[in-house]
Amino acid sequence: MIETDIIIIGAGPVGLFTVFEAGLLKLKCHLIDSLPEPGGQCSEIYPKKPIYDIPGFPTILAGELIDNLMKQAEPFKPGFTLGEAAMKIDKEGNDFIVTTVKGTQHKAPIVMIAGGLGVFEPRKPPIDTLTSFEDKGVEYIIKDPNFYKGKRCVIAGGGDSALDWSIFLVEQKIASKVTLVHRNSSFRGHLDSVQKVIDLAEKGEIELITEAEVTGLQGGDHLENVIVSHQKDGEITIKADHFIPLFGLKPSLGPIADWGLEIEKNAIKVTTLDYSTNIPGIYAIGDVNTYENKLKLILCGFHEGTLAVQSAFARIFPDKKNILKYTTVNGVQGF
Repeated sequence: MIETDIIIIGAGPVGLFTVFEAGLLKLKCHLIDSLPEPGGQCSEIYPKKPIYDIPGFPTILAGELIDNLMKQAEPFKPGFTLGEAAMKIDKEGNDFIVTTVKGTQHKAPIVMIAGGLGVFEPRKPPIDTLTSFEDKGVEYIIKDPNFYKGKRCVIAGGGDSALDWSIFLVEQKIASKVTLVHRNSSFRGHLDSVQKVIDLAEKGEIELITEAEVTGLQGGDHLENVIVSHQKDGEITIKADHFIPLFGLKPSLGPIADWGLEIEKNAIKVTTLDYSTNIPGIYAIGDVNTYENKLKLILCGFHEGTLAVQSAFARIFPDKKNILKYTTVNGVQGF
């Protein structure tokens, strides 16, 4: 039995920053995550993707953000149970017992669910031969851009991921050719990214095909051709080494959905007073929660974790007065 003050389910950026905020209040944390390493989506899905809305960092790669958060949490010596999904939660007196899929048990008076979007799978386009080319030229996530060095890449999608990766692979001179295929003439992504793709297409640096869909794949032991059906021009064959459909992920709360928490639209309902759930002692922070005017941004999750920790302290120590101290005065070791 692993005992601690706060069990954090989810070792993504919000969970990691919560360790820091808890440490300032001398509260120990232990994190549980189904992934084999800390960082959540930032480490597993897009470690090399730049993030632009972290305060103080005009741009930072997702993997670098996780490295920094790990360093920030290090003085408070958090524990980790990695590669094991949290499956069950039970109440024992004033404590919760969280059991993982491998049977590892954790005990604490407070549980913070920072599971991001939960368990997710890629949305796959309806192409007959798609699965036969998985790991043979078809990828649904770009983990390491250098994997595509000198390769011909066809990206499908109209959201930020499709736009941003198309731009990145071209501007960093990684792929030898990038073709972006989208079924509409308008995009769902940020206007700046849309304009940049259009500009690169006009310069001949990106092949942009709109009002079209990828409908077929050809090849032997590896992908060789991508078949595109255009609304006006008919069928187009594009020579390609990789096809990357970026249509987003299908999120699911997984076992957490069966814990008796109030769920709305595949997210956990919380109060914005302290981001507590309908079960006293359990909080939900980051993308996993929902409330009026919710924004699924990392920086909002940082704020939510900070307030949740303050509430947790009052719950653990109802007779203690928590006087807010500032790290600019006390440093970190002063806590």
